[in-house]
Amino acid sequence: MNIQKSFQNQLGGTVYVVPTPIGNLEDITYRALQVLRTVAIIAAEDTRNTKKLLNHFDIPTPLISYHEHNKETREASLIERLEKGESIAVVSDAGMPGISDPGYEIVRAAIDKELPAVVLPGANAALCALVGSGLPSTEFLFYGFLPRKKKDKISELDRLKNMQATLLFYESPFRVKETLSVLLEQLGNRKIAIARELTKRYEEYTRGTIEEIISHLDDQTLKGEFCIVVEGNVHDEATEDALWWAYLSVIEHVNYYVETKGMHNKEAIKQVAKDRHMAKRDVYQAYHIEK
Repeated sequence: MNIQKSFQNQLGGTVYVVPTPIGNLEDITYRALQVLRTVAIIAAEDTRNTKKLLNHFDIPTPLISYHEHNKETREASLIERLEKGESIAVVSDAGMPGISDPGYEIVRAAIDKELPAVVLPGANAALCALVGSGLPSTEFLFYGFLPRKKKDKISELDRLKNMQATLLFYESPFRVKETLSVLLEQLGNRKIAIARELTKRYEEYTRGTIEEIISHLDDQTLKGEFCIVVEGNVHDEATEDALWWAYLSVIEHVNYYVETKGMHNKEAIKQVAKDRHMAKRDVYQAYHIEK
């Protein structure tokens, strides 16, 4: 068991997890600036990026890199500094460290050494997107980035598709269209919102069904990092029998009608599209290409 009283006198330093702006520098808090000025060193995901932030606010604190590829080797030296009584700040390029960015490991290491880890409140793209989506926020699941390979995406969405909680994903502009197509294929034509360039001059929310947004984005060149907010499974227990196919992939769903009901492929695809509230062309593509 570990009990942390964050602001009582103690031996050793403190690791501060400091959120930084996700696009608008005015979103930095006074407390975050004070911590960045007073710690012995700042462990940054990208020192070049963080240096711009520090220069803007005239903060001279030295930087050390702490990112996905060196976090394990950096950990021992950072813990050693904490044990000597120095405090450190951990920052990512933008937003909350530890949320799809490095940060978890050094917090875990500090806790294991019974050193305090203090998390400051601040900017986070996923929560901004959730609240701005207009979708239910009483219960939600933050996933982060889905796998890049389509088969792995499908596998993960099969695991998530029956959750009633609103789902939050991050996505690169280069993969948004493909990800939306897989979402449609696996989850059906749910309500979603996509948010990009949050807090920046060109902040934009697009809200609608997956089909509507796929059509809207069809001929667009996408820029900026995206948050995708997806309606949870809204079907209640009373409709469970009607969703007997919920655990089937599109291919398995079509094959059921072909093999069990004796339907031709074209007829089966049409029925699957009706069951899942999908466009027939999307069912056809999923069935023939993935098969």
